[in-house]
Amino acid sequence: MPIKIPANLPAYDVLTREGVMVMDEDQAARQDIRPLRIALLNLMPKKIQTENQFARLIGATPLQIDFALIRMTEHRTRNTAAEHMKSFYRPFSDVLASGEKFDGLIITGAPIERLDFTDVTYWDELRRVFDWTQTHVHSTFAVCWGGMGMINHFHGVNKHMLDAKAFGCFRHRNMAPASPYLRGFSDECVIPVSRWTEMRQSEIDAATGLTTLLASDEVGPCLVQDATHNALYIFNHLEYDSGTLKQEYDRDVETGTPINVPCNYYPNDDPSQPPQNRWRSHAHLLYGNWLNEIYQTTPFGLHSGNG
Repeated sequence: MPIKIPANLPAYDVLTREGVMVMDEDQAARQDIRPLRIALLNLMPKKIQTENQFARLIGATPLQIDFALIRMTEHRTRNTAAEHMKSFYRPFSDVLASGEKFDGLIITGAPIERLDFTDVTYWDELRRVFDWTQTHVHSTFAVCWGGMGMINHFHGVNKHMLDAKAFGCFRHRNMAPASPYLRGFSDECVIPVSRWTEMRQSEIDAATGLTTLLASDEVGPCLVQDATHNALYIFNHLEYDSGTLKQEYDRDVETGTPINVPCNYYPNDDPSQPPQNRWRSHAHLLYGNWLNEIYQTTPFGLHSGNG
């Protein structure tokens, strides 16, 4: 089944070329089916790239998805055209005022992880988003900095600066093979990592109600389930395209920012070679499993999504 997005959203053409089933408002209106309402709170500077990445994953399941884009109310992006933001994004304040509910919410990361949470200009509003999810979202998937912020908000688990950036593709162990979120997962999988901070397993273990599902001996915990708050926190980037780490590496090289070649990414760690994607199948599995769990358990009404 397709993902419903506006026909003029850049992701529509991108996903159509890739063979992902997409549909616009007119097509969706002709189908007598209740789609899952999934929202993306996009905190990344390159909004369109991030839209494409997540739409690709959630649009590849047998379920029909109604995809909504949300932004922080007062924060203004400098990397995406204002017309794009006006056309496709709703400020969180409008969503809050509407009282509407969602089956699922994805909260992205943001390249601000070296700031203290309280130094982020929209931190207070983001904390309201976290609290709002407990009454208006059935399941939340918070990614990288977004996951670190949400686990800190609800459990007080802190993020810690690393001596060097964790950058590359790292092997992760399947810590909970019986988890419905890891159906079809191998015992090990490779996941892209790009961050200057870490969450520590000992602090996660000390919190109540948290279960680590994926972890790496090299870069620590990756995927954590918070059953109490019906949330998943992933600190790494299964949603990344094949070339995303390359773009980050090339950007840093061009600006003279000290950076190591992303490990285990290029053949023989040679950046002159095309990078290899070894995580795509597990990315589709994880997000497909998440959507399936939502579909099986969501209590919201059949038409509007409101309870």
